[in-house]
Amino acid sequence: MNPLRALLIDDEPNNLDNLASLLREYCPELSVVGTAASAEAGKTLLRQLEPELVFLDIQMPGQSGFDLLRELPSIDFELIFVTAYDQYAIQAIRFAAVDYLLKPVSPDELRQAVDRAARKARDKRQNLQLDNLLHLLQQPRDNHRIALTSLEETRFVRPADIVRCESDNNYCLFYLAGGEKLTVSRPIFEFEELLRPYGFVRCHQSHLINPVFVKSWVKKDGGYLLFHNGEHAPVSRAKKEEVLQALQRGPG
Repeated sequence: MNPLRALLIDDEPNNLDNLASLLREYCPELSVVGTAASAEAGKTLLRQLEPELVFLDIQMPGQSGFDLLRELPSIDFELIFVTAYDQYAIQAIRFAAVDYLLKPVSPDELRQAVDRAARKARDKRQNLQLDNLLHLLQQPRDNHRIALTSLEETRFVRPADIVRCESDNNYCLFYLAGGEKLTVSRPIFEFEELLRPYGFVRCHQSHLINPVFVKSWVKKDGGYLLFHNGEHAPVSRAKKEEVLQALQRGPG
């Protein structure tokens, strides 16, 4: 099988050399076909080399990695961000289900990210996650959408339209405001961190809720939350105070 063709884009020569060295040592199925020290040089090499995988720094002088992506007519390669960037960007990347590596790069995390990228490249799946990432970066916060991938499709959903999430082993059930239910093949703890900035609260080991849709706190049977649609969710004793505080704060 031909090696996966990779392009590295980072403004710091030491980072380029270090990443190239790690890839040679830990990822022999990759072939580094080029390196670029700026977004502009990266765009040129993308056209010339047509790589299958790109390692992209975010924070670069002049144009950032996000700027580079916005200017491309299409994205037909797999992407791994290599960054020391701020928490908002990390949240956007996670929402979009795109891989990232934090500097300094760990060989184990590099190996795992490359394995995932290689599988995607071989499957030649359309990269809807990148479309979602660019959407997140370009839109006001109220219009953000997250990618929910099921066996049949990838749906893009506004956090404000999610009533609650319920764990089912390694799957997560999303209950939407319109009454629809989606099953996503990712565990609930991953979504807890992603949805926290939008006011979501983990009320129980198996439940993550949007307080906006809660009608009342019912005290009987140990206490549970009643939603406007008539559904309910349990509240663990350890989470009770946090949940009540979130309900008193209201939308935020």
